[in-house]
Amino acid sequence: MDHGFLADIDDEYEKLVIQLNPPRVTVDNTSSRKATLVQVDSANRQGSLLEVVQVLTDLNLTITRAYISSDGEWFMDVFHVVDLCGNKIYDGEVIDRIQQSLAARASSSQSVGIQASSEHTSIELIGRDRPGLLSEIFAVLSDLKCNIVAAEVWTHNSRMASVVYITDEESGGAIDNSDRLGNIKRLLRYILVGDRDKRSAKTAISVGVTHTQRRLHQMLYADRDYDRDDTELEHVSVDRSKLVVSVENCTEKGYSMVNVRCDDRPKLLFDTVCTLTDMQYVVFHATVIAEGPEAYQEYYIRHVDGSPISSEGERQRLVLCLEAAIRRRNREGVRLELCCEDRVGLLSDVTRIFRENGLSVTRAEVTTRGSQAVNVFYVTDSSGNPVNSRTIEAVRNEIGQAILQVKDEMHTKASADDSGKFSFGSLFRRHSGGMSKAKEDHTRAGIDDHDPLYWELKEQFLLRSLDHLAECVVAEVLPFLAVKVGELVFIVRIVGAIESDLEEIGGVVVGEAVDRLGD
Repeated sequence: MDHGFLADIDDEYEKLVIQLNPPRVTVDNTSSRKATLVQVDSANRQGSLLEVVQVLTDLNLTITRAYISSDGEWFMDVFHVVDLCGNKIYDGEVIDRIQQSLAARASSSQSVGIQASSEHTSIELIGRDRPGLLSEIFAVLSDLKCNIVAAEVWTHNSRMASVVYITDEESGGAIDNSDRLGNIKRLLRYILVGDRDKRSAKTAISVGVTHTQRRLHQMLYADRDYDRDDTELEHVSVDRSKLVVSVENCTEKGYSMVNVRCDDRPKLLFDTVCTLTDMQYVVFHATVIAEGPEAYQEYYIRHVDGSPISSEGERQRLVLCLEAAIRRRNREGVRLELCCEDRVGLLSDVTRIFRENGLSVTRAEVTTRGSQAVNVFYVTDSSGNPVNSRTIEAVRNEIGQAILQVKDEMHTKASADDSGKFSFGSLFRRHSGGMSKAKEDHTRAGIDDHDPLYWELKEQFLLRSLDHLAECVVAEVLPFLAVKVGELVFIVRIVGAIESDLEEIGGVVVGEAVDRLGD
């Protein structure tokens, strides 16, 4: 018999069961002093738990406790929820949204976590992470006349996954021209491949439907980001004490029991349930407690075919996958929030400045609210280490102190601690007026601050003793660039431009080098 026909029968039967047993959603504010209780009773089907957790997460509710039971044909869950400030939910509109959203989700046959829209085109990208990759992606999209209205970027275990939503720069609508989409896909894949990722880099384009965070989990899971490479082993061994995942079988009950203990954070329950669902496990019973700095989760699971975990290899794989799901959303680096009037090319400019200052983006959340761009970036240095506070301040000076805010207590403390320390960066950025003057000199000279030759020359200066700076320019740097550029006038202009940046350094003026060159 045709399998598609059987699937249609099963789908229709499922719809009938749901219609005969409509879901019941109860919101209770009297049973607990600390939290609002949300109880969901409905017919059970694969993915029911994920659907409910997804709705509560999308409503910006924090789940502090959960008791789950779905043995047999019925699904009964109780969630203790609070708002982002840790308070109970008393707003009538929010309570109505909880009830309506959960009832609609439980009675829908739509795939889990899918949200439809015809206003934009979504681009899925996955490949090997490297410093500056996000800057290159956004620059390509800007050059192709694509406006980025939203995006989310995750990095984990040397891999990068992102879902980017774009519109046409002129029309403001979704891009549906097949030739243009093919060109976008081809150029983005070229960026992803680089010189090290010719096999696993992938791009996909669709118009309309996706749920961003669910999709990112699926993409990284399919990419096997849970397989650690050698560069991650040291970091994992240090971090393992904060995250413990264990799996064992309860043979008398026919379940596999999964225990997770780690630092609590927003959306932790969604991340673990999403992974269990994607790995084709069914949660029959679960207890979740997350009322302090640490979260505890216990699941009793089976395969969709009804069997528990049957091998040591499968057990280890589940442990690695859950660890990866939890770490993907970890907030590594300094949190920077950008809020300003949106414009085409904004993200390309901002991430280029990050790259030029040696910052690497570990996570990004890009949104557009009306005419305002509201973006969040987590940044480290190019080696994955914490960023020096002076570098952050230099980036803020260039982008704008008012629009780029630091939301990181450790950085604020480090900024105060570093106030008396010497750094080469301070020699370049000691006076905001000096930077402004340098930019004016560059503009008059026709110099592009972002030209690689400009930065290469600047780097050469830093690698030499300040006492021999002028000799270095004449003897080494200028001949090196002359071979590559072939225009003496252009070299002189570059040196003159850098002179504005290096004035007052050790009493050495690069103009001496230019004079010697003229001689």
